[in-house]
Amino acid sequence: MSMQRRQLIQGAAAAAAITALPAFGQARTKVKVGYLHTPAVDGHIWIGQQNNAYAKQGLDLELVQFTTGLELFQAMIGGSLDMLSTGAVVSNFPARGQGRVFLMNNIEYATAQLWVRDDIKSVADLKGKQISTTTGTTAHVFLDRALRAAKLDPAKDVQIVNQRMTEAVTSFISGAVPAVALWVPFDTTIRQKMPTARKISDASAFFPEAAIMGGWAARNDYYEKNRPVVEKLIAGWADANAFITGKPDEAAEMLQKSNYKEVPLADFKEQFKASKYYTNAEWRTRYQDGTVTKWLQQVTDFFVENAKIQNAVSADKYFDSAPFLATVKA
Repeated sequence: MSMQRRQLIQGAAAAAAITALPAFGQARTKVKVGYLHTPAVDGHIWIGQQNNAYAKQGLDLELVQFTTGLELFQAMIGGSLDMLSTGAVVSNFPARGQGRVFLMNNIEYATAQLWVRDDIKSVADLKGKQISTTTGTTAHVFLDRALRAAKLDPAKDVQIVNQRMTEAVTSFISGAVPAVALWVPFDTTIRQKMPTARKISDASAFFPEAAIMGGWAARNDYYEKNRPVVEKLIAGWADANAFITGKPDEAAEMLQKSNYKEVPLADFKEQFKASKYYTNAEWRTRYQDGTVTKWLQQVTDFFVENAKIQNAVSADKYFDSAPFLATVKA
């Protein structure tokens, strides 16, 4: 074979290989994504970023961090975000017709926790006392369930103090309130600064009757006009989810090293396990058999009652399983 012919064949093979590669060399579609910095919410984002799962789909995620899901949805509704990843609030605003839910991350199985001072022995002991939390969030949904299970009326028997979670934890540590309902990783601060404090309950006590899911929602107009982008996001997420469910210890170590350095690795692994992750195949089953819709509706019912949502949109209307089922086959 002549040198020229060999070079032509090699050049053609190289060109074919480049064509077969994912869209790294091509212009990527930018997607503005809001998120919360808690492993239950941003775990799939950072694993996917590190493994190039979204880049392989031709996506460039422009990530913006927020403090609460309430702020996330307000930003998205205002047009500054295309989509978001959050916790229990994914069952709130879409019930008002603001956002379409299309993807679940996990069950926040034990991420919401109730911490008390050492003189309080049970949830029932909180009668007549103040409890700090961020209302309208995963922590609030859990707290409401925990109080009712202890035969306490959240509106009459305790005083719920609404604060940003950083301030709620600070209030608890300073002694301003005897209890705080939080979500991980805020428990790390309490463990470090208030070793006598005790966790007396977490959301796992009420699973699955009060399953709290975190997931993704998109702005209504964006969702309608950008179905291919939504499906690409799901495909990237599915790659990240396969890694998380297939190699959970390695995934936790990657996240701690890159995004949660302030949390000791042993503590972070415990926090990571506080979420219940399902494989892609398991999620397909839960999408198809109505489990996801049922779990979303349970939390929507809480918001309808507590936030007095008028003419609420039901979960089977605001949640669309079709993109996931079309994209993830196993």
